Amino acid sequence: MLEGHLSDPDGSGRDWDCALANHLHALRTRPPHQVIDDLTADLYALHTDIAQSRHQDATRWLYRVAAILACVQANALTRIGDHEAAIRWWSTARRTADASGDLEVRLLVRGEEAIHGLYGQREPRRVLALVAAARRITDRPWPRLVAAEAKALAMLGRHSDATRTLDRLVDAAERVGGDSLGWWKVDQVYFARSWVHAAAGSERAADAARDRVLSTVSRNSYQYRINVRLHEAICTVVQGGIDAGCRHAAELIDATPAAYRTNHVVETGRRVLGAVPPGRQASPAVADLRTVLVAASGGGGSGHRGPAGAHRRSG
Repeated sequence: MLEGHLSDPDGSGRDWDCALANHLHALRTRPPHQVIDDLTADLYALHTDIAQSRHQDATRWLYRVAAILACVQANALTRIGDHEAAIRWWSTARRTADASGDLEVRLLVRGEEAIHGLYGQREPRRVLALVAAARRITDRPWPRLVAAEAKALAMLGRHSDATRTLDRLVDAAERVGGDSLGWWKVDQVYFARSWVHAAAGSERAADAARDRVLSTVSRNSYQYRINVRLHEAICTVVQGGIDAGCRHAAELIDATPAAYRTNHVVETGRRVLGAVPPGRQASPAVADLRTVLVAASGGGGSGHRGPAGAHRRSG
């Protein structure tokens, strides 16, 4: 990863742009503990650059970079299940984005915080509150905020509201078209559809959305590919196929290399369990999935903590 410093906006600014792209690619394709380790040097270098900056425009631009890197750090910490540290970094990302004055970055970090909060970090109602707070900044549509809203509504069992929100998501995605930072991709619309339709037990719509994700997303974008298949297990369970859905989920998670069994994967597996009616919790297939989830949450991607205190500082 980049180890250079920004001495002037034109000189090493391109290097920081490269660093941002590299870290985002790593977040999508590599085990999260590697992402956290690789971020350390750049976060330190950026902190130094901000402290030494003497020009307002350059400082605000550095705050923009810092907000995005803090967002990557919070995302990676969420993936290893260190929610306490992640929440501190989300706060750092928000404050730094606000200091940058860049509306796009302010919306980006808030959208990411809301989305990843749904993986065991915050209650769905709290995520809806985060979305509402972000909308008070501007009425500009931001697809990730709409996607977070749709997913949270689905988790609350408000399936009709979630489906209507998907329509707003498509409209927002068409109007915005993407962002200049490379975070928004069209497969996120299909992923949100898969999430919402699976939770409602709408098999045909969920299957179509899942197929679009798998045909669109990069092959090394491991988390999307695993989780969208876990959505299939959720849908199966909701439709009454308790044993089949739990077996499918257990096989998927068990076959995933330990370093890639992130908190996001484990939490999606827990949503499969959560869809099982109380009277069927004693089923052997349910018990097997529970055992797999306990093992997965104890190691690999969701269990890494790195050197003591290394990722707990919030910049």
